[in-house]
This record gives sequence, C-alpha cells and structure tokens, in this order.
Amino acid sequence: MAEDLAWGNRSSVSEFILLGFSSQLQMQLMLFVAFLVLYLLTLLGNGLIITLIVTDSRLHTPMYFLLANLSCLDISYTTTTVPQMLIHLLSKRKTISYARCAAQMYIFLSLGITECILYAVMAYDRYVAICHPLRYAIIMSRPSCIKLVAGSWTCGFLFAMMHTGFTMRLPYCGPNKINHFFCEVPAILKLACADTRVNEVVDFVLGVILLMTPLSLIVVSYCFIFVAVLKIHSTEGKFKAFSTCSSHITVVTLFYSAAMFMYMRPASSYKPDRDKKFSLFYNVISALLNPFIYSLRNKDVKGALIKLVCKE
Repeated sequence: MAEDLAWGNRSSVSEFILLGFSSQLQMQLMLFVAFLVLYLLTLLGNGLIITLIVTDSRLHTPMYFLLANLSCLDISYTTTTVPQMLIHLLSKRKTISYARCAAQMYIFLSLGITECILYAVMAYDRYVAICHPLRYAIIMSRPSCIKLVAGSWTCGFLFAMMHTGFTMRLPYCGPNKINHFFCEVPAILKLACADTRVNEVVDFVLGVILLMTPLSLIVVSYCFIFVAVLKIHSTEGKFKAFSTCSSHITVVTLFYSAAMFMYMRPASSYKPDRDKKFSLFYNVISALLNPFIYSLRNKDVKGALIKLVCKE
C-alpha cells in the first residue's frame, strides 16, 4: 500500500484499466482457454529443458548452461504478463495500480533486455566452439560463463531501470485506459498528459542500443562461423557445424524481428490492435517455441529426454 501511494503521488492516476484483446464474454472465455494452454505449454517445455540440463551430466556444458538460462528467462518473461491477463479475462475489474504497472514494466523490460544480451552471448559461445575449438574449454570455462550470464542479467536490470524511469516520470492525469494486455512502454506513453517527444527519442535510442548492439555481435559471430565452416572439407563436418547454430538463428530471428518492430519505429506508427499481437508474439509465442526448436533439432536433448523417460 505504501508503495502504491509513493508512486501515486507522482500522478493523479492511481490505477490503469487494461483493455486486453476483447470485451465480448464469449471471446474472452475462448481467449482464456487458448492463453492458458499456451502458458502451461511454455512452463512445461522450458521447465523440461531446465530439468534435463540439470539432471543429465552430458548436458553440463557452456552451451546448455546458457540454454537453461534462456529457458529460465522465458518462464519469468511470460509469468510477468500472462497470469494477470488470464485473471482479467475472467474478471469484470481489469485494473492495475500505478505502482504495479510500473513494476510490471520494469520486470518485463529487465527480462527482455537480458534475453537480447543472452542471445549475443550464445552466439559468441558458438563462435568460440567452431572457430577456436581447441581453446573452447579455456575461453568458455565455468567461471567465464557465470560472469557472462551475470553480466547479461545486470545490464538488463540497469537499462530497464533507466527505461522505466523515463516513462513513469511523466504525469498521467487521465484517461487511464491502456489499450493493451500489459503495461508496455508505447501503450503507456499514449496516456501521458505531457509532451512525450523527448521520451520517444530516448526510447528509440535505447531501442537501437539494446537491440542493434547485441544483434550486430550476433551477425559478426555468424559471419566468422560461416567462413570457418566453408573451410571444413567434409560435408558431414559442415552439416554438423551448421546444425549446432540453426536453432539459435531461428529463435533469434523470431525474437528480434518482433522486438525491433515494437521498439525501433516512430511513435506515430503505434496501432494498438496490431501491436498487441506483435507483443504477444515475442512475449508468449517465442517463449513457447524456443524449447521445441532446440529439442527437435538437438540429439543430445532428445537423448536426455529418452533417458529421463526410461528412468521413470
């Protein structure tokens, strides 16, 4: 309660109303069932990946340590928004307090930025594995992996603090209806009763830095990987090298394409009904698909799953 009052003093709006996807009861029930299934599958898939990596000693390698962190991020990412959306689909009262809206925005941005950076770390891991295989164990040692992951999480939470601070410092004096299913920056800025041009510039610059910098590192890493693979003489060797990277390239493409569309464009192009679907894609669908993409293309993960099932 004290937290709500502290945030509320900065604005005359004490709570927001999340409009979600539909106001029709029948459609809300259908969406509830659909999103509940998606959420449970996301928890099951990513939870299974984490369980396999923790329990199978063959998966105690840098690549799978990073994958386990990605799965943990995906679970946290979806849990930040989906449970609240499910509650609102069954409730007549679809409100969220000012402080909780700010908290949701901060946690969501923290996890999203961390995931952006982690994808770059995963690309670097593949670069070292393919281009410097003899030094891989030294460069990607356990302490190095822990530092890289810890750095990703730290950067995510620090940059999110800046992003959230610039957004929530604006006065919000009404209206308080957010045409979205959670408190995302572009939707919130539309409700500010002040000039948001500075915020839009800051958000765009942060979007470029936080999306394009990791993406550039990913592209550079795969350029080196591509050159190294071309030097491999055997077809089998080339196929094996490319297969270890294909899953990562797929999930990076899915995540970055939707995130860049949302955060690297003029505010004037914001269209709530369209943008909610893009947010749903990189918030829920991407997290749902990641474990399936990695498991379907990975013999080690499938082997660990068979071993776990047989043990049971």
